[in-house]
Amino acid sequence: MQKPKNEITAKVLELKQRITSIDMTTGKPWKKLLLFTLPLLIGNVFQQLFSTVDAIMLGYFVGDHALAAVGSTMSIFFLVMVLMMGISMGAGVMAAQYFGAKRRDDLSHTVGTCITLTAILGIIIMIAGPLLVRPLLTFLNTPPEILDYAVTYISVILIGVLGMSYFNMLSGMLRGVGDALSPLLILIFASILNILLNFLLIGVLGWGMFGAAFGTVITQVISALLCLWRLMRMTDTFDMGLKFLIPKKEYVRQVMKLGLPTGASQAVFAVAMMVVQPLANSFGYMFLAANIITMKVDGFVMMPIFSFGNAMTVFAGQNMGANKVERVAQGTKECILMAVGVAFVMILGILVFGRQIAGMFTQTEEVLTMSLRFIRILAFGYLAFSVSMVLWGTIRGSGDAITPMYASLLNTIIIRVPLAYLLVHIMDDPVALIYSLLISWTTITILSGVSYRIGRWRTTGLVKAAKVEDDGT
Repeated sequence: MQKPKNEITAKVLELKQRITSIDMTTGKPWKKLLLFTLPLLIGNVFQQLFSTVDAIMLGYFVGDHALAAVGSTMSIFFLVMVLMMGISMGAGVMAAQYFGAKRRDDLSHTVGTCITLTAILGIIIMIAGPLLVRPLLTFLNTPPEILDYAVTYISVILIGVLGMSYFNMLSGMLRGVGDALSPLLILIFASILNILLNFLLIGVLGWGMFGAAFGTVITQVISALLCLWRLMRMTDTFDMGLKFLIPKKEYVRQVMKLGLPTGASQAVFAVAMMVVQPLANSFGYMFLAANIITMKVDGFVMMPIFSFGNAMTVFAGQNMGANKVERVAQGTKECILMAVGVAFVMILGILVFGRQIAGMFTQTEEVLTMSLRFIRILAFGYLAFSVSMVLWGTIRGSGDAITPMYASLLNTIIIRVPLAYLLVHIMDDPVALIYSLLISWTTITILSGVSYRIGRWRTTGLVKAAKVEDDGT
């Protein structure tokens, strides 16, 4: 016997509501984390697919030089991303805590303030970035045979940086208020659109580097507009209007307090990448091509790990806003178990199918062999990295952005960069750069464990709920 149509519709709407507005302050922590992480995980896989298709298409239609050119711009691209990351991180934590504390007006001002701050910083990068690209790439000792490719690619990306910036910030806002489904659907749409644009612009029209970058920019702009449209429809959660777009000092200060330490630590990491980039460039374009393949394969393992870390940030934010500190600790333990389990499965996948995956990017045996060697070395570090991502997610979501900043600075300045140069000097082999990365992952995991055990995060909540009601779960 079939259920009435209106009953089925009601069930569908109920399920949609549960997924698009997840309150993590009640229920079993692992179930809420899993419910939130699954769409986030799928979305991150599609996001990785987004950039991977670019590399595959460039490697197939243009060649290893194009792959190497993308690899040579990674440090610049990452620096630009972290400049915007401060706003995105601050916005996500504030949204989660105000949502958990049921403070509608504060949430509304947070959304409007972050929209305005993103516009200001994005416009500055759009104007200044393309002017500095060629001198910077030359300074970084980019191989001459790939310099023009690299300049074209990163210049177009920087001109369209507002799309990427708004997508990251707005999707973080949506997740902060418990909506992991909308960013997922938008990412799936964006990935399909990007693949189609790549076939058209690179494969059919032959636009090469320009086509890859232009397709990415168009896709990100459309994705950002869809996120904004979704946020504007959430009238039951917060308000959107001109008065909220005018930044208020207290909200700007809070965004900076939460976001600047994260942005600063990541900016130092980006600068460190630039310091190491001439070392990488000195090994030639084949190493750069192998390295970008390694990073693309690495990304498919990292995305689940980042998903659990991001979910833990939202979980910690909402529960600290509701003043449920012990629930945060319980959720952290359960999230670590899930993250490590998924990482283990992903490691087995890349170890077994690594050659087939790398073979999609290049047919050059030297590049393929080198990338496989790098992948197998990095595989040993993913379990440790998954633990650190969850622990840092807890600490940041609780409102402590200072501790992760100091840990990142220590790891980058004292460990990663000096170790890279030392190992290359001793080994005279590009694999030394991969070993230095593996050791830095281990170090940051130790630092995250020590920071979590010290427990400063327990007392750094940004807001307190008006009334605390713990259901004991």
